[in-house]
Parts: sequence; structure tokens; C-alpha cells
Amino acid sequence: MHPPPISGGAVISKTILVGQAPGVREPVAGKPFAWTAGKTLFRWFEEAAGMTEETVRTKIYFAAVCRCFPGKAPGGSDRVPNPQEIENCSPWLNREIEILRPRLIIPIGKLAIAQFLPIAKLDEIIGRGFRVRRAGHSFDLIPLPHPSGASPWHRILPGRDLLQQALERIVRHEAFREIATE
Repeated sequence: MHPPPISGGAVISKTILVGQAPGVREPVAGKPFAWTAGKTLFRWFEEAAGMTEETVRTKIYFAAVCRCFPGKAPGGSDRVPNPQEIENCSPWLNREIEILRPRLIIPIGKLAIAQFLPIAKLDEIIGRGFRVRRAGHSFDLIPLPHPSGASPWHRILPGRDLLQQALERIVRHEAFREIATE
């Protein structure tokens, strides 16, 4: 893992968004979801809830499975954090859940989703809501696919329709409605 750790900043929220890990460009920008995947993610929130990137960043707490860039994989893409790295970083996410006591967590992509639910095909989990317990706290979980340009899943069927169902669930959730109307 390559420092510095990346944080979404000190946002008090009952909604937490959990990403995988920063990419190579996030340390330069000093914030998560700062490049291509972020543009897609914030477009989803703009279209579903009318919230700009700035509003999302100031109303939702951004966390990650791992806080530092994991480096490049041999093929040139960003390396997926290994189980030991995930385990080493897990106390940070647990502590954030203990402190913020969220009512809604939105994991982005398979690695983040796997921190809360058993691994399953995206078709089986995107578009659905779950009640989950972690770090001594129960909350609702509405997973989203990763907005990466590397995966077409969210742009083709059934992914496109399931993504819309998930975004509709998020927008209807009480914790999200509260921040959207503040």
C-alpha cells in the first residue's frame, strides 16, 4: 500500500459510502472518487437525486475498505487489496461505524460489498436492500456496482436496470432523504 491515506473528510452523516481503495490519482486530488469512476458515481447521484458532487461530498461520509493506494497490478490496472491488507485496514471502517452509527451504508463494488455480505453475483445483490450488523451496529445496506469504466456491467442489461432500482432505493431511504432535503 502506498501512502498517503485518503479520506472524504470530516462529515457527520447517517449515510456512509464505502469504496474499495483510492486509485493512483486520488492522492494527488486528496479525495476519494476524484477521477473517472467518481464522475460516473456523481452523475448517478445527480440523475437520481438532483445532488451535485459538492453536495454529495458534504452530506455523505466517504469511507473505504483500504485507505491507501494498493499499487498497480502486473497488467497495469489498479491492484485489488489482498486479504491481509483488508484485515489491517478493517479497524478503521469498524470505528467509523461505531462513531457515526449510520442508518444507511452504500458499498460501491464487489470488494466493498464483500465486507458486509457473502460474495454473490452482482445480479443477486444490486437493486436490493439488506439489514446488516457490523461493529456492534445494525443498519441498512444498499449496494451499488463499481462505476469504473473497466466494467460494462452497469451499462448493459440486467445491470443497468438493477443499478436504477438500487438508486431508487437509496433515494427513498429515510437517511438519504434527510440529507437530500437539508
